[in-house]
Amino acid sequence: MAVTFPRRVPAPVRHSAGLLDLALALVTVVGVVTGIMAAEVPGSPWDGAILLALFLGALVLVRRRWPMTVLLLSIAAIFAYRLSSDFEGGWIWPASVAYFSAACTPRVRWVALVGVAQLAYAAVDFRWVLDKNVPRYVIHIAGETLLLALLVGAGLVCAAVARWRGHLRESESRAQAAEERLRTAREVHDIVAHTLAVVGVQLNVAADALDDDPAEAAAALRVAKDVRNRAMTDLASLVGVLRDSPGATAPQPGLASLGALVADARAAGLEVDLVELGDPSAVPSAPAVTAYRVVQEALTNALKHSGAAKVKVTLGCGPRRVTVEVADDGRGCGEIVERHGLTGMRERVSALGGVLALESAPGGFSVRAEIPVAGSAA
Repeated sequence: MAVTFPRRVPAPVRHSAGLLDLALALVTVVGVVTGIMAAEVPGSPWDGAILLALFLGALVLVRRRWPMTVLLLSIAAIFAYRLSSDFEGGWIWPASVAYFSAACTPRVRWVALVGVAQLAYAAVDFRWVLDKNVPRYVIHIAGETLLLALLVGAGLVCAAVARWRGHLRESESRAQAAEERLRTAREVHDIVAHTLAVVGVQLNVAADALDDDPAEAAAALRVAKDVRNRAMTDLASLVGVLRDSPGATAPQPGLASLGALVADARAAGLEVDLVELGDPSAVPSAPAVTAYRVVQEALTNALKHSGAAKVKVTLGCGPRRVTVEVADDGRGCGEIVERHGLTGMRERVSALGGVLALESAPGGFSVRAEIPVAGSAA
């Protein structure tokens, strides 16, 4: 993965980067002038030292856009100054920021090659010291080499951190996309499964009553049509919101829509007893939608699988949690196999920190969910 300095970044990050570059430019100017003066180069600093420092500092301001160009121009300026003066204070350190910036890019090998070439030239240029002071020569070249290695190493670390952050962002994006697909799948499953269950029952009623009681068949078809229309409206709302704002949560039915849900189940032939404890209107939207979907899936299972005749829905709305219990008198089984519906129900409840309990016995099937209300102690 290529590591480059981004040209378009959020304004706060861009401003912070600009301030950092300005600070590094000032440090470069002050450091170069101070280093040259400390080396006691003959002549006035205005003969070239200050101009070199200002030029290197100005290059730092554009290091993010042209890192390799900044490095090469910095080295060329240092060469020009060295050839026109008696400065002997080093080759690498005046271009420290330029070396680091270029080492953060994928061209780090070229950076190392340029640095080694500069060190080789410095070793040859400084060879006259060998006859007078060998330790000074060794310390000088070794120090320059160590500084170059540190700058390149720091650039490699910076590039590795940038790659790690990029991979982390990609992982987060993939996780968010997977969660969005899962959420959409749960919504579509809840809507379609309930609709097909109710419509299927009504169509069976219509088919059985078509010859003997056309009025009853027509009534069953009207109920199936109404349920189908509501499902199409819900799906259109879901798709529309996802298209306009994929990260948003589509408007969904809450506890206020339980009446229509129970009415559909009753129209499909279930005897449903709804008991509401507390104030459903005080329940926040997230637990309200989850409670609605639990009831919807439980009623759908009662219609499709359990062969139940009676279902009792108990809704408890408290300040700390919402409890939902749906119990039917259908045929139970010893082992519960969680398919898409039950799995989606459990995932919804768990996402809010709640607990879902399923119980199946010969006397019926029951679902109980406890859903904490956000901001309260569970």
